[in-house]
Amino acid sequence: MDPPGVFVYNGPVRLETKEKAGKETIGKMKTLCVIDGMGGGIGAEIITRLRRELPEDLRIIALGANAAATERMIQARAHQGATGENAILLNVRQADFILGPLGIAFPNALMGEITPAMAESLSLAPGVKILIPVPQPHYHLVGLREEPLGELIAQAVDRLKSLL
Repeated sequence: MDPPGVFVYNGPVRLETKEKAGKETIGKMKTLCVIDGMGGGIGAEIITRLRRELPEDLRIIALGANAAATERMIQARAHQGATGENAILLNVRQADFILGPLGIAFPNALMGEITPAMAESLSLAPGVKILIPVPQPHYHLVGLREEPLGELIAQAVDRLKSLL
């Protein structure tokens, strides 16, 4: 059973194969996209915990709805980072896992930073989505107990670890 504060969508999971020209396959690496907007603090905390607790063979891509969010997640040691709608539309299609605040799934969320196209691409992406229910004044999630954000992030990281 999932922790009460974390939403998980178990869609199909694909493995990305890394090959070098003229050499045999060097292994399979899973890709995680961490998406955040605003100041990028939630995404940065997620990446900090992931880098501390997970193996190096998980490729972490920071996708920011704005440049400040992307920069903060890159400073937290994401392997790569990109900003904006097109970056999110492209990268979520290839991700094995997508992690971020629940608002990334709602059009016009995060003070308008999440476009309808971003929310739709997230919804249609084949990877597993792990969404953290960050409280917002304009919507209410019932059936969840309020927990500190740090605890919700820890639960999300634990859930990802259990899926790897």
